[in-house]
Amino acid sequence: MQPLRFPPYQFRFKNSENKVAIFDEIRKKFIILTPEEWVRQHVVRYLLSEKNYPKSWINVEKRIKINDLTKRYDIVVFNPDGSIFLLVECKAPEIKISQHTFDQIARYNLALKANYLMVTNGLDHYFCQMDFENECYHFLQELPHPKLI
Repeated sequence: MQPLRFPPYQFRFKNSENKVAIFDEIRKKFIILTPEEWVRQHVVRYLLSEKNYPKSWINVEKRIKINDLTKRYDIVVFNPDGSIFLLVECKAPEIKISQHTFDQIARYNLALKANYLMVTNGLDHYFCQMDFENECYHFLQELPHPKLI
């Protein structure tokens, strides 16, 4: 797999039906390794190792309903009160981050109401803080650590 712009992490792999699978420590199972999953697993490790978010606050790939359509978010980090702190949208490295990507996460966030957003393809990372009053988001240099939550 392609090197990404994250610190180096150790992952567990196995062969499953002639495909490589990577262990997801949040879902506690092996997942077929696609380019997008490679990015998602790096983001999970980044949130755990670099940002020190508790594992119990992180949720990966769950279905949500948006305007009667079933969608699936990549990663959510909850606050201790159950509200959503962070919504992450992961793309494969070959997918350029575009306005379309930000529109997608903004649509998801209409339902989820996360305070922070992260969009990444593993090479380019964008962090935003929501401004619900003015219906916009502000770009940040990095995500806050949990002590600021």
